[in-house]
Amino acid sequence: MSTFTTGPDTDAAAVLDAYRRHVSRGRARLAAMTGSVVETASEGTSVWDAAGREYLDCGGYGVFLVGHRHPRVVAAVTDQIGRHPLATRLLLEPVAATAATALARVTPPGLDYVHFVTSGAEATETAVKLARAHGKRRLVSAVGGYHGKTTGALALTAKPFYQAPFHPLLPAEHVPYGDAAALETALSAGEPACVVIEPVQGEGGVVVPPAGYLGDVQRICADHGALFVLDEIQTGLGRLGTWWGATPEDVRPDVLLVGKNLSGGVIPVAAAVATRETYAPFDRDPFLHTSTFAGAPVAMAAAAAAVGVIDEEGLVARAAGLGESLLKLLHEALAPVLGDVVTEIRGRGLLIGVELADEHLAGELVLHLLEAGVLVNHSLNAHRVVRLTPPALLSAADLERLSRAFTAAAGALARTATRKGI
Repeated sequence: MSTFTTGPDTDAAAVLDAYRRHVSRGRARLAAMTGSVVETASEGTSVWDAAGREYLDCGGYGVFLVGHRHPRVVAAVTDQIGRHPLATRLLLEPVAATAATALARVTPPGLDYVHFVTSGAEATETAVKLARAHGKRRLVSAVGGYHGKTTGALALTAKPFYQAPFHPLLPAEHVPYGDAAALETALSAGEPACVVIEPVQGEGGVVVPPAGYLGDVQRICADHGALFVLDEIQTGLGRLGTWWGATPEDVRPDVLLVGKNLSGGVIPVAAAVATRETYAPFDRDPFLHTSTFAGAPVAMAAAAAAVGVIDEEGLVARAAGLGESLLKLLHEALAPVLGDVVTEIRGRGLLIGVELADEHLAGELVLHLLEAGVLVNHSLNAHRVVRLTPPALLSAADLERLSRAFTAAAGALARTATRKGI
């Protein structure tokens, strides 16, 4: 892109001042530490700053599998805004029906009922409320899991740094991730529970469970009368190189949580998709759980288009192939520091984690990549892990750029490690 038209003031000092005064002083401090870069435009795999510099986006917290501003998603949203962006909530709204049908068509068989919301945390809250409607008030999740920051969803997280000031409204039990025996022990004692698990832990540091784990979780939940909620907010819709993290083991949870990629990278939208039996309380009473902006036509247009793009452009298979290439590239580029500075590289599809020896080295890697024009993310529940969630659109040139950036970062990290005696 060569033209940058922006409405707001994009001067870094002005933006920082506004953040300090009205948004977050902490966020302003963090931005100042990373160079006070102001992002103003995006397309495909790229983001541009106010000075016109291009960045390769391998972050975005897993939102941009179809890339930024995919033409088909933008066209659907633009058309909907031009006709009917928000609904009265009293009359039938056809775009919600279209989006629900599209999503149910690609979820595991039997997951047919869709409740749309506007964020992943709201999807989690929806599942918890459904469980309580079935009399399952006990919550069980995995250590290191992440399911949102609303106070209800926070109960499912085992005391991360950002939970400290808050007392969970709904106390939960936490079992080791990937340990099916520990889950069975927990469910054997006490009342029937609602179990919330990720197929791969994202914010937990891209933790991949042992083969067969999800199948064991499904069986154990069924044996003990627990409601099985699979959180695929970050992993679903192709991110792992399969439609769902549940796909390889042919798992069907009672509730599937969907988000991030459902937005098409354009409009925030998420969903809880349930079986007929699980959804029954919401089916009987449509006002039991509602939100003014949930299922807005403009968001539904984005969701329907996003599912269509992922399907028709073969992005699931592309994510699988690119993921293999990216893992190989990272092992080669980081080989000089692998085993000491970089302790492990792991992932599935286009959800990849690079674990460093300590969190300071992880922060340094993020900054080195930023200087090289590559955007990545840290992991909220695993500060030593740098996370890559790029679009399934990476070109050969993009991969070469990543190779150069990580090779240069490896050299810089090696020098830092020498100074620190690692």
